[in-house]
Amino acid sequence: MTSQNLTDEQLVEIIREKNQELYSEIIKRYQIKLSHYLKKFIYDSDELEDVLQVVFIKSYKNLYGFNIHKKFSSWIYRIAHNEAINYLKKNFRGQISLEEVEYKIIDEKINLHDDIDKILLKKKVEKYLSDISLKYRGPLILFYFEQKSYQEISDIMHIPKNTVGTLILRGKQILKENLSQRKNYEK
Repeated sequence: MTSQNLTDEQLVEIIREKNQELYSEIIKRYQIKLSHYLKKFIYDSDELEDVLQVVFIKSYKNLYGFNIHKKFSSWIYRIAHNEAINYLKKNFRGQISLEEVEYKIIDEKINLHDDIDKILLKKKVEKYLSDISLKYRGPLILFYFEQKSYQEISDIMHIPKNTVGTLILRGKQILKENLSQRKNYEK
């Protein structure tokens, strides 16, 4: 069986037992996913790469602490989430950037607009998503852009599953209110 056919958890078990070089497979599997996630918090690509490298170093160093009976993706996303929060606490200077496909996802799922020009709305969503407290922004990004389940978000953020739903609902309400207030202000 090749390493590509193994689950993340099986791969971690092999890495811990006998073949640390296989960690490169973990990096291959998660580099794009975690970059995509971190991009919602870290705008500068060089800084994003630095944080991503820290995520992989920390996950490698703590691999023996991972419980192979749990989901590896939630564990590594938790490390990435913590590093994004640490970065923001030290360096936050700007806003996040949504890709076109992500904008379509949030537009469809949250029903953000009726008659607002889509390009202007996209910029507003980016700005107001950046302005939303990390408490709500993290769950919104994980749910809508990373398509994580409530359980996975609960595992990543170390909060109860019911709290995840509450944070997503409140985050959506804040985002809608901010966009609505801005829309009314511009009239």
